[in-house]
Amino acid sequence: MSEDIRQIESEINALRARLVEARRRAAAMPVQDYALRDLHGDEVRLSALFGGKPDLIVVHNMGRKCPYCTLWADGFAGFARHIENRAGFVLCLADEPAVAREFAASRGWPLRVVSGHGSPFARDMGFEPRPGEPWPGVSTFRRGGDGTISRVGMASFGPGDEFCSIWHIFDLLRDGAAGWEPKYSY
Repeated sequence: MSEDIRQIESEINALRARLVEARRRAAAMPVQDYALRDLHGDEVRLSALFGGKPDLIVVHNMGRKCPYCTLWADGFAGFARHIENRAGFVLCLADEPAVAREFAASRGWPLRVVSGHGSPFARDMGFEPRPGEPWPGVSTFRRGGDGTISRVGMASFGPGDEFCSIWHIFDLLRDGAAGWEPKYSY
């Protein structure tokens, strides 16, 4: 590996450490106990998704219509049990519950999946800038001892982000991703 590459990687790691610290210093945002839907259409409150832990990670997923969101969720499927050892973890699809149930089953996701369809949750979290146009990303929450919930972090998803390693693996190839796009099946 060239010294130039090592130097750039060192700079990126230093910037990443600064980003992590800046995210930790950012003010928490109090949020309501949103009503979402489980895959059978029954109401489930945000507070019920913590899994007995003080922290919760919610992946905002565009649902069945997005092969990129599917790629991210497929990747998280492999990490789910590890993540759930540290924090509550849930995939929140924009699809209606029945569609979300069918799609999650077709993917074999071992993730807890809920539907945010019809809820202001994605919009309020900044992941639905226009009605019916959800964006992918992640929000993290902390529940206080008094039951209050605050969002303590968020990030958007997109090709090349730090949440899907496939892009970084492809970056090691001579031609990078070379126009590759995810598909539902190959």
